[in-house]
Amino acid sequence: MNTTVKGPDGQPRCRWCSAAPEFIAYHDKEWGYPVDDDTRLFEKLCLESFQSGLSWRTILAKRDNFRAAFAHFDFNKVAGFEQSDIDRLLSDKGIVRHRGKIEAVINNARRAQEMVQQEGSLAAFFWRFEPKADELAEPQTASTSEQSVALSKALKKQGWKFVGPTTVYAFMQAMGLINDHAEGCVFRDKAEQDRAGFRRPDPV
Repeated sequence: MNTTVKGPDGQPRCRWCSAAPEFIAYHDKEWGYPVDDDTRLFEKLCLESFQSGLSWRTILAKRDNFRAAFAHFDFNKVAGFEQSDIDRLLSDKGIVRHRGKIEAVINNARRAQEMVQQEGSLAAFFWRFEPKADELAEPQTASTSEQSVALSKALKKQGWKFVGPTTVYAFMQAMGLINDHAEGCVFRDKAEQDRAGFRRPDPV
């Protein structure tokens, strides 16, 4: 099956982005480009955990609501959320009202604070799991990898929740640890150029 589809401008893109109009901008401007900003990394991992069992379209449509509800995913603020905040979030119709996932975000914010203390940044830790070129599957043929399994295990060992290997793999795809744009997608080369010029975070 052809893995690309023509976008509104006639340029070939990953086929998945034709599933919903809002996917085009997300695919073109965000997905697969390397990120070293801790807030963005934390946000994406949280949103991927909320997606578990749901569609990404559902989460993307509610992303601004999630940001407003969770202090724009400033983990230093979210770490201070109390029972009153959980009650507020459970009554917020603009987000996914799943108690376990909401409590996981708060828990993970506290684990993120600990990680910064230990590693210097979330980015320094996450980018340690970037796969080598010869370890990559063909684009968009895998839903987990050896590295996503390893990162998932490392996060769980530190007490993070809702971070299974599939969730972590989707996070790695989106945050540019993997360039999983399809062969022939006009944005694959751009993502690769960004990755080539990206300075990996220094370990502590």
